[in-house]
Parts: sequence; structure tokens; C-alpha cells
Amino acid sequence: MENSGLKKQYGLLMAICMVVGTVVGSGVFFKAQAVLNTTNGDMPMGIIAWIIGGLVMIFCVLAFCVMAQQYEKVNGLVDYAEATIGSKYAYMMGWFTTVLYAPAMTSVLAWLTARYFLTFMVSVNPDLQLAGDPVTGSETFLLAGFILICVFAVNTLSSKLAGKLQISATFVKLIPLLLMAVIGTIYGLSHDMTGAPVDASASMLSTNFGTGTGDFSTLFGAVVATAFAYEGWILATSINSEIKNSKKNLPIALILGGIIIIAVYLFYYIGIAGGAPVATLMKDGTTSAFTTVFGNVLGNILNLFVAVSCLGTLNGLLIGCIRGMYSVAVRGMGPKVDLMKQVDPASGMPSNSCIVGLVIVAGWLVYFYGANLTETPWFGKFSFDSSELPIITIYALYIPMFIQFMRKEKNLSPVKRFVLPSLGIIGSACMVIAAIYSHGYAPYMAAKEKGEFSCPVLFYLIVFVVFMAIGALFMKPKKKA
Repeated sequence: MENSGLKKQYGLLMAICMVVGTVVGSGVFFKAQAVLNTTNGDMPMGIIAWIIGGLVMIFCVLAFCVMAQQYEKVNGLVDYAEATIGSKYAYMMGWFTTVLYAPAMTSVLAWLTARYFLTFMVSVNPDLQLAGDPVTGSETFLLAGFILICVFAVNTLSSKLAGKLQISATFVKLIPLLLMAVIGTIYGLSHDMTGAPVDASASMLSTNFGTGTGDFSTLFGAVVATAFAYEGWILATSINSEIKNSKKNLPIALILGGIIIIAVYLFYYIGIAGGAPVATLMKDGTTSAFTTVFGNVLGNILNLFVAVSCLGTLNGLLIGCIRGMYSVAVRGMGPKVDLMKQVDPASGMPSNSCIVGLVIVAGWLVYFYGANLTETPWFGKFSFDSSELPIITIYALYIPMFIQFMRKEKNLSPVKRFVLPSLGIIGSACMVIAAIYSHGYAPYMAAKEKGEFSCPVLFYLIVFVVFMAIGALFMKPKKKA
């Protein structure tokens, strides 16, 4: 395969920081509270959910590592789809990640960055007047848009500066996580923070599976919540053509990054259980443990580190988003191919693709705010959680790639050809089933008992089909003159 016109400018450290920095630092703060609420404060069940989510990620990482050793062109995931199934499937995969999967997650990260920054500002200055709270207020939405534009500017004007920001933010974000993991655990042992469930019926010891709290729906819901925290690593492959010795360094980065992520998440989750009562964590968020353990001053400083952490994750995700249209245009597909595949000679970036990427992310930011943060959802039944539901389709799209890889790569060892892709299939299938159960079947049954209808999965899939149908209109490759 021919290589792209982008320069090889990133080393192994940047690749590892891209994996860790894109994943760690936002979802663990945001979704740790969601896991606690889903499990009704059952810490053992929450730990199991984090482990299952981590295993799914590692299974897929190992499978994609084998592909990374075999293929390299422009955008890792799209390259792998093209090599295993074909150019049309690769285009649809690239289209999906460009217009739905990546920008939906990135928009949530912009909001999270603004949320934690405003939370820090309010904690430092209690007299600060906001129209709403730092979670749902309009100030948060506007600040999220401003932060998004600033990060976009850094990435498009200087890819090297964006790389340095990613490395710096990765190390900064590990500080509050590791401190809470160690100090929080010690604090909890000395203050008898047991982390017991808020309701005893939520315990994993309950044998009443399938009938209420403590059933598979609860565990599946918690696993899906962890999925957002673990997601984003695949976007690290978007810079594979810009990584030096990519076929060697990218697999190393994926494996080491995955191990670091799981370890940090588990220790942090255990640490917060010792940092504050579970009821407090469920109500005020897991970052409330910082002020409990470290006091108001240091605790608030660590909350600022959380905001920086989210900023680093946003930067990593945006790095992937703004290259999306470029990755399909260089294959002669997509809208305005000639414009989208142009690389600016001064910045070394595909400027037109970057602008389109920013507009798409901004659109999803408006959707996320209107669908999830307003008192009355703007989009009615089409108001779904855009931070979680796209995982149904991304993992489903992985499965055919793993199957075809096993069929085509006959020269590889049995472990690389069959075992690792099979693990990827198992992990992907588990995540799809968990997402459909927790966002489809469970809310449908709950609404049915009230004589209503609710099935977020269904309405998300309708949106997914519409987006893919629009993409199909641009699938036909441009004829060469």
C-alpha cells in the first residue's frame, strides 16, 4: 500500500501517550459516578464491571495489534477495514468514525472539560454567579465550545505543539488518579470506609438475577458505562502513518497503553471508595473524594488537574476527528475529494478536513447538550446518550474485520491468526449485547410497565442508518481524469 502525504513525526512515547491520553482522564471521573449509580453503590459489582470493560478493550487491542503489524497507510482503523474486507467497507467505517463515533465522543469531552473547569472555579470562588450549575448550565455549554475551538487551533496550526500538549497532559492527568489510588485507599482503611452498597439488595451476593437490582441488567449497565471510559484507544491508530516505525511502535503503544489504563482505573476506583462515603460519591461525583482526603485547598488543585486531564483527552480525540475526512478522501471517496485530501504545505495538516471535523464535533456538542442536559430534551425520543450508544455499532463493525482477517492471513501463526482475533470477536460481541440489553431491553421493559414506550437503542440505530445512508451517496470513487 502506498503511504500518505503526512510526515512521520511521532515516536513511541507520543504513541503511548496518544493511547493513554485519549482514554484516561475523563471517562474515569465522569463514568465512575455512573457506575456507582447504576450498581446502587455496590463497589464489588463496580469493580467487576471495570474489569470486564478492561478485558474487552485488551481483547480488541491484541487483535488490532496483529493488524497494525501487517498494514499501514493513512488511518489505522480504516486501513485495517480496507485490507481485511475491502475499500467500500473501509469507506463506510471511515465515514462512521468521522461523522458519528469520534465526534460524538469528542463533543462530550469538550463539555466535560468545561464542567470540571467551572467546578474548580466555583470551589475556589463560592461567590461566583452562574446562570445554572456547572453540569447543565449554559455557561458550561458556551465554555465547551470555546475550549473546542482553542484545541482545534492548536492542532491545525502546529501538529508538533499538539503532540507536546498530548504528552504533557498525559503525565499531568495521572497525578490525581495515582494520588487518589494510593492515599484514598490508605485513608479508607484508617477511617473504616467499607464501600458497602447503599441498598443491601444491590449486593453481588444477591441471587435474584433477572428480577431487579443486582441482576444482569445492572451489571450490563455498569459495563456499558465503563465502555465510554475505555473508549478512544482505537483513534490512536489514526496517526499510524505519522508514527516512526509504525508497524513496531504502534502495537507496543497499544499493549502498554492498555495495561496502564486498566491498572490506573481499577486503583482509582478502589481509592475513591476509601476517600468518601459511597452515598456522597453517588450524589456529588467521585471528584468529591479529593477534598475529603486532601482538604479544600489541595483537593481543589487536584480538581484543576482533572480539568487538564479532560483537556488532554479532548486533544487526543480531536487529533483523530480532524483527520477523518482526509482518511476517506485519499481513497478517492467521500464529498469534495480534492478539497478534503489537500495537505497544507506550511502546517503539514489537511486543513479542509480539519475544518469539517470541527463543524461536525460542534454539531454533536449541540446535540449532546439538547438531548441530555436540558430539562426537556430537544429531540424527543431521539434524545439518547451519545457518549455510550455509538459503541454498539463500533464493536459490531469490528467483528466482520476479525473474521475476514482469520480467513485471509494464512501465513501467520495460529495464535495471531485465530486466537487473538477470536478474543476480539468475543469481547466485541459481549459489549454489543451489554449495550443492547442495558439501553434497549431494560428501558423498554421498564417503560412497558408504565404503559409507555422507550427504547434508546432503536432510535439511535435509526440515526445510525440515516447517517450511513448519506455516506453511501458519496461512496462511488472519483474517476481519474
